[in-house]
Amino acid sequence: MEGPTHASAPSAPSAPVLAAYSYCEAVTGSQARNFAYGIRLLPTDKRQAMSALYAFSRRVDDIGDGTLPPEAKFARLEETRALLARVIDGAVDEDDTDPVAVALAHAARRFPIPLGGLDELIDGVLMDVRGESYETWDDLKVYCRCVAGAIGRLSLGVFGTTPGAPDAARAGEYADTLGLALQLTNILRDVREDAGNGRTYLPAEDLAKFGCSDGFHSDRAPAGADFAGLVHHEVRRARALFVEGYRLLPMLDRRSGACVAAMAGIYRRLLDRIEREPEAVLRGRVSLPAREKAYVAVRGLSGLDARTISRQSTRRRT
Repeated sequence: MEGPTHASAPSAPSAPVLAAYSYCEAVTGSQARNFAYGIRLLPTDKRQAMSALYAFSRRVDDIGDGTLPPEAKFARLEETRALLARVIDGAVDEDDTDPVAVALAHAARRFPIPLGGLDELIDGVLMDVRGESYETWDDLKVYCRCVAGAIGRLSLGVFGTTPGAPDAARAGEYADTLGLALQLTNILRDVREDAGNGRTYLPAEDLAKFGCSDGFHSDRAPAGADFAGLVHHEVRRARALFVEGYRLLPMLDRRSGACVAAMAGIYRRLLDRIEREPEAVLRGRVSLPAREKAYVAVRGLSGLDARTISRQSTRRRT
């Protein structure tokens, strides 16, 4: 499933569409935390589109994370998939009562957004509802690509690539990989919270290797476990994903690159904190203070990360 064609850009948003975007931006601003710091750096049209994508994604996530019984979650997710199909088919009018659908439909007319990625997100949340676990990293990658890699590819539909950017044919691959890096960081940060909700994401073979198969149900590592070794193992994996995914940055225009650099930079700093004090994730959610997030956003806007990655990429090619 993909978005509608883009033979011509839509006219300026009407009052109902602007109201729908305002709703999505309010959702993003109140709930997105790390995400919001990045999209503030975008021009209005791209910021609106990213807010519409976030609001729809948030709806899907909230169903999966909510307290409804599994059967009700399955039904709600299929209803949401049907709504997405209406958006893709161009069957959502500007006066539709669902502001998220209105905003997403308009965004998909503005930009070549591969809306099938939202179908993948629903598939990933269904995996959560079914309580799936993952034996290997390859197994976990399937889940991560659904819930995060797809978001990277959707976002690239809004950002676009700069004309003549070297290696631009691989931009979707890099966006997908960067999504995996962010998701693996999320999994490490939320390991205790997820355990409390009956979910285990880290690969079973990794848990066994480091003596952590009993899970994480207290603020201390399991007796005899090498929890720090497990965390450092996953941190190295996430860092390798960041290195590969950051190759996307030089392909983006300045403000889109700043947005990506800000969001990814916040997660990389989270990863640094987790690496320094692995057991902190067992005591509560690790986060960055607002001033540090703001610093990362300013660094992204300066283009420093994009220029650094561009130089590194050039050295690799020579």
